[in-house]
Amino acid sequence: MNTRPLGATGPAVGALGLGCMGMSDLYGPADRTESIATIHAALDSGVTVLDTGDFYGMGHNELLIAEALRGRDREQAVISVKFGALRDADDNWLGVDARPAAVKNFAAYTLKRLGTDHINVYRPARLDPAVPIEDTIGAIAELVRAGHVRHIGLSEVGAETLRRAAAVHPIVDLQIEYSLISRGIEAEILPVCRELGIGVTAYGVLSRGLLSGHWAPGRAMPAGDFRAHSPRFAPENLGHNLGLAEALRAVAEPRGATPAQVAIAWVLHQGQDIVPLVGARRRERLTEAISALDLELSDVDLKTIERAVPADAAAGARYPEPLMAHLDSER
Repeated sequence: MNTRPLGATGPAVGALGLGCMGMSDLYGPADRTESIATIHAALDSGVTVLDTGDFYGMGHNELLIAEALRGRDREQAVISVKFGALRDADDNWLGVDARPAAVKNFAAYTLKRLGTDHINVYRPARLDPAVPIEDTIGAIAELVRAGHVRHIGLSEVGAETLRRAAAVHPIVDLQIEYSLISRGIEAEILPVCRELGIGVTAYGVLSRGLLSGHWAPGRAMPAGDFRAHSPRFAPENLGHNLGLAEALRAVAEPRGATPAQVAIAWVLHQGQDIVPLVGARRRERLTEAISALDLELSDVDLKTIERAVPADAAAGARYPEPLMAHLDSER
């Protein structure tokens, strides 16, 4: 697999990363054996970034990754961890805690669950409105100096926060949603990332399945699948949004590709500083995603794709309001 730089100060990583959240949480039940086999297949294919969060399954996801990496070369994986999101035993979201003491506490638990002596990229999951970003980044920088963290990242923040954070310590990447139908970073955030040498790890490249071509109208969602509460999957929006996937299929099939592969390839073609994260939970979906790396798109192809699925064409917000990130530009 080709590699891409993770920002100006980070390591070279596989051009696709694996988002592991769905193996533990928020998309309904997952098969543990298949999840581990998918992580192994990803690593064997040249995927290096394994993205997780300490709150995915309340630590379950980190334990799963630890099990998958047991007996393997630790340096094969670039483990990216989000921290700070607070949940209770009933799966309610309680806010964000990015105080320096909390940062160090969360990191200690993550290191223990992962069974490793370092986290490759450590990042707050969201901006904590009660804590200056300088304090949070300063605490992670102390972990860097101690050898517990290799690099610092950010997640779902705006341009102002990027600048303030980068003034404290180099930031390797911003993890943020970016897809054909979630293009809000293009106006301000992406240019600032490029100005500061910050890479982008793009999640939601298939818009949680909407652009995959595998979602059928009337599909039942299992218990625990947060898409049951997502505005884009609401009955009044779903038909319209699935129509976008069908428009993408019309572009994909003459190229011998699937809608998912074209959607991933479009993100890959937006710049060498962008690493798409694919949330495959099964090897067959991982194989489909990796094949997008072989899909060459011309400028004409890119324009055709964007006509089929225009920016802001989706109906409904990315998240239910309580889970929306409060970017600087939204304040």
